[in-house]
Amino acid sequence: MALVCIIAGFISLALGTEPDARNSTYYNPILPGFHPDPSCIFVPEWDNTFFCASSSFNAFPGIPLHASKDLQNWKLIGHVLNRREQLPRLAETNRSTSGIWAPTLRFNENTFWLVTTLVDDDRAAEDPSRWDNIIFKSSDPFDSSAWTEAVHFDFEGYDTSPIWDSDGKSYIVGAHAWRVSPGILLAEANLETGEVGEWETVWNGTGGTAPEGPHIYLKDGWYYLLAAEGGTGLEHMVTMARSRTIQGPYQANDANPVLTNSNTTNYFQTVGHADIFHDAVGNWWGVALSTRSGPEYSYYPMGRETVMVPITWANGKFPVWSPLSGVMNGWQFPLKDVEVDGPGPLITDGDAIDFAPGSALPAHFTYWRFPIPESYTVSPIGHPNTLRLNPSTLNLTGLNGNYAGPEGQTFVGRRQQDTLFTYSVNLDFSPTSLEEEAGVSVFLTQNHHLDLGVVMLPANSSTSSFPGTNNLANTSELIPQLRFRGISYTLVPDEIIVPIPEPWSSKSLRLEIKAHNMTHYSMSAGPADALSEMRTIIDVSNSPVSWGFTGVLLGVYCTSNGYEGTTPAYFSRWRYIPQGQFRN
Repeated sequence: MALVCIIAGFISLALGTEPDARNSTYYNPILPGFHPDPSCIFVPEWDNTFFCASSSFNAFPGIPLHASKDLQNWKLIGHVLNRREQLPRLAETNRSTSGIWAPTLRFNENTFWLVTTLVDDDRAAEDPSRWDNIIFKSSDPFDSSAWTEAVHFDFEGYDTSPIWDSDGKSYIVGAHAWRVSPGILLAEANLETGEVGEWETVWNGTGGTAPEGPHIYLKDGWYYLLAAEGGTGLEHMVTMARSRTIQGPYQANDANPVLTNSNTTNYFQTVGHADIFHDAVGNWWGVALSTRSGPEYSYYPMGRETVMVPITWANGKFPVWSPLSGVMNGWQFPLKDVEVDGPGPLITDGDAIDFAPGSALPAHFTYWRFPIPESYTVSPIGHPNTLRLNPSTLNLTGLNGNYAGPEGQTFVGRRQQDTLFTYSVNLDFSPTSLEEEAGVSVFLTQNHHLDLGVVMLPANSSTSSFPGTNNLANTSELIPQLRFRGISYTLVPDEIIVPIPEPWSSKSLRLEIKAHNMTHYSMSAGPADALSEMRTIIDVSNSPVSWGFTGVLLGVYCTSNGYEGTTPAYFSRWRYIPQGQFRN
């Protein structure tokens, strides 16, 4: 048996010394951007490779997998949820906080297992049908097609995690629906079929809100239970308990919480939902989610990211977690090795994508729920080196800011993974009817996004002239205009509508989103062949997209805004340039 959660074999490897200055210096987050609820493992059978999974909510492909040989260079190797037939109900989720919640990734007997929950967060707290707990497995994490269709199992809760005991029995531990009855529950389970035994409460936490995110590890004859408490906001924390038997009773660690930045001024806040793994020489590491927000908790558009800290785990003792910060001193890393298979980029890479004929969209490109395949065409006939988007009837807000129905939304993007960046694309678009629109978006969810698009509107709907011009007209004639608009639960600037200067009317436009500090984006437009003429349409706070469970996607869209338009848009010269990370 490949012991991932049963880790008693490392009883003598962690000697209790703290990482010191002779060891590695590294930087958090290790997976920047929308990568919450991390679950990471070390698999020596796969060339001493580390693997991390994270939650994805309504994003598709879902449950991204990153791999590393050296704990420093992480590469996207694929997604567990990569085909509609694996989990068709993702198309039906209603609410921006629905979808795939926290996954647990484990390796046992030459098989990778991924256990998670599809949550219908719009349903009542006491409705057991809001929780659809599921199991995927794969013999090869580098082959997306090897991940199975979902096997479902019954549990009124979420954050489910598998465990294999030393006697060969398998179990699942999970967080009960906390608004109904908070607690950590355990049941024997057949992971092949989804059959589960009776669920029994094994721990109620230390008294913090919403005990959740549980994992169990067997080490030195003890079962160590790891959990999160306090909710996924500023009171988030990691707690632990242990027992001599898997069913408990579990005794809380006197040092709880073992990891938190609550009630501090640290830039990294909301620290919680953790997992533990070891490396090839037996040093221990912990991963968790965190937001780079400071205690003000106002500006964090990248949302909940994956961070890592060294752990000291002496024999027979609770593990001791190092405090979290942006610059860490940890155990000695493996030698640098960037030779990792897989179709995706390294986590620190930017984009320079020209949609070459015969190519596919890059592995890290992301949709909101399942895409309509025919709405996305790379290098269509007559338009080489472009991405053609056919318009969806719905815009990015969808039906009500939460649901999009079976027809979906035409949008594709990539994660914002840097505090400072410049994202830009060329747009060729010739709208002919009212409200046809194509553009770029800072997209968090359907009810939190900031858009700059070219849209066909009456000339007299302009709110101002284009910066540096005086090109207003008082007629109802339909003309292409640039429109900024946004939606959020917090204050968003009023719409800005400016007519496109006449000399640009037949030209490709360059649309740009730039994060020039930690609080604001600038959104700009100009002719693609004369970038000196680019003008900023708006500087807008990122607080409207600092909310909830996900993180910002930067991307392109095309919509008829509920009207009859059918004009496609052609995007080219897709660029994302990382320009800096803030860590304190």
